[in-house]
Amino acid sequence: MDADEQKNHLKAYGVAYAALKLGVEVDWLLNYKGGSFAMDHVEAVERLCKLRGIDYQVISDAQYAGIVSEITDPDVNADVIKLEKPPKIAVYTPSNKMPWDDAVTLVLEFAEIPYDKVYDDEVLEGKLAEYDWLHLHHEDFTGQYSKFLMYRNQAWYQEDVRIQEALAAKHGFKKVSQLKLAVTKKIREFVAGGGYMFAMCSATDSYDIALDAQNTDIADVPYDGDGIDPQAQAKLDYTQGFAFKDFSVSMNAYDGEFSNIDNTPYRNGRVQMNVDYFTLFTFSAKFDPVPTMLCQNHTTTIKGFMGLTTAFRKEVLKTNVLVMGEYKPVNEARYIHGEYGKGTWTFYGGHDPEDYQHMIGDPKTELINHPTSPGYRLILNNVLFPAAKKKPRKT
Repeated sequence: MDADEQKNHLKAYGVAYAALKLGVEVDWLLNYKGGSFAMDHVEAVERLCKLRGIDYQVISDAQYAGIVSEITDPDVNADVIKLEKPPKIAVYTPSNKMPWDDAVTLVLEFAEIPYDKVYDDEVLEGKLAEYDWLHLHHEDFTGQYSKFLMYRNQAWYQEDVRIQEALAAKHGFKKVSQLKLAVTKKIREFVAGGGYMFAMCSATDSYDIALDAQNTDIADVPYDGDGIDPQAQAKLDYTQGFAFKDFSVSMNAYDGEFSNIDNTPYRNGRVQMNVDYFTLFTFSAKFDPVPTMLCQNHTTTIKGFMGLTTAFRKEVLKTNVLVMGEYKPVNEARYIHGEYGKGTWTFYGGHDPEDYQHMIGDPKTELINHPTSPGYRLILNNVLFPAAKKKPRKT
């Protein structure tokens, strides 16, 4: 899975998933040639590699024993992680989602990894308990329709309002913000019970903001028919969310920002596309297997990409948040992780790793043109993460 010997990194994850579905145990060789996969030779798996254009090698048991010996050397920053069973995957997405709206859906389909779609009905009915991994993408959990008032005369915006208001009424809520708060709490229960939650773009900060603002009203008249609580800022409870503290919510219904968590306004005019790269941290594979898995790649330098939420100001991160990727020139975190209860959450800033500044109405990214995308590999690391056999943390 390094840069030279693998021409289709993304589909390789799909084959690893397919092998697990067939009952074949997969070894994830952390930090070995970019984070490779190894498994017993099975004709069906080899056939998939050929059909999907994935580079692979068939080696003897003795050769593999030598690789494992090299990896397990205490002086080598590498390790072998057993992947035991394929995680059952849910993508939180409404029925009116457009092709440009979800990088994770794109890469799951490209890698041929199966998933189910869920939305508010399924979440509130308790169906998340059926899944191991949940993805949230371009979503606004504060009930402010992504603060897209500039598009309020567009048919797609009006349809979104209609759908959200109907869902709120169906479940007995007067406001969409109340519906979304109930959803965020159910998702938090899912994580606390041992689930894995992965969020991108506006689903990252808006998720935490919705939880932290549960005792007040931060939505202005255009969104819910009444004004913002004048004491909203003082009533925020930063203990409720996963990642952020001491942030300020935006009181301007028209500015397009939920709060000062997102670093997009600060980076505008300071960061140009040709220099916008963030760096992954290098963790100890043997002592920190979780972040090592989540950062597996054939490069530690990832092209930046923007979104409604592009990056996270480090000043508002809680002390227990693990930063896995950062862009130092503007002191921002791009890729963060943490634990909650028995589960974990991961937030990945930006909208589409292969479209620097995706605009509404643009065509979707065609991943056949980006089969080695390191930015998309980070997503797939999170998809396979729940399959890993849990190891006690070394001290």
